[in-house]
Amino acid sequence: MAFILLMIIALFAGLIGALVGLGGGIVLVPATLYIGLNLGMIPDITPQKVVGLSVIMMIFTGLASTLSYMKSKTVDYKSGLIFFIGSIPGTILGAWVNKGLDLPSFNLYFGILLIILSIILLVRDKLKPVKWFVKNGTQQTFTDAEGKKYVYGYPIWFAIIFTFGVGFASGLFGIGGGSMIVPAMIILFLFPPHVAVATSMFMVFLTSIINSASHIYLGHVPWLYTIPVIPGAYFGAKLGAALNKRIKSDTLVLALRIILLLLGIRSIIEGILA
Repeated sequence: MAFILLMIIALFAGLIGALVGLGGGIVLVPATLYIGLNLGMIPDITPQKVVGLSVIMMIFTGLASTLSYMKSKTVDYKSGLIFFIGSIPGTILGAWVNKGLDLPSFNLYFGILLIILSIILLVRDKLKPVKWFVKNGTQQTFTDAEGKKYVYGYPIWFAIIFTFGVGFASGLFGIGGGSMIVPAMIILFLFPPHVAVATSMFMVFLTSIINSASHIYLGHVPWLYTIPVIPGAYFGAKLGAALNKRIKSDTLVLALRIILLLLGIRSIIEGILA
């Protein structure tokens, strides 16, 4: 039963992650902790093992969605590689810090992060774009299928510093980092939304390889549970990337905001009361 639930969770995580560029870890981590510890279906699970499982999943989520977005030519490879370079040391540091977290501390900090992410998603559409970063950075252009031209860009030094923090959160909590980088790409760097999502998933794929290597070295990966998670995440990501080209994700993002907020509050309460 646990294997079936993990595959369903991974399928949903891959779909959500690829559709809105979040990576999927924010779905897999709290859901797996819930069925594993609260429902007692995976009694040997720990926060470290869940994070290890999540980063392995995100390799395949990132790969499947990136391959799909490559066909639509919405991946900005140069920006993805710059963001990846900035995230490498943060990812390694986050994985190292993770090994010292007990379950109450993990729940508390993860809950705070989920609430912050839900607030970011809530205000993302209401914030006015910040043009300073584009004016003072390297600029690029993109023309969408409807002929609309976008000019976007960023100072490389700022992008590297920012993605170091994104990488740290990714290594610490097993999330893809897209939940933080996508709003920044759209609001600060003026990326076209579809380019932001596609480039985010490319970065998630690259970052997850380094992230996974760190957690494998630390012994955090429960290999048995990757059996249902990997195929579920891969096919979910393929479906999410396909849907991204056809539908607007506003309704999904609204639901995700509410889910993240509720999960965050619940995680904080468990962290405090444990």
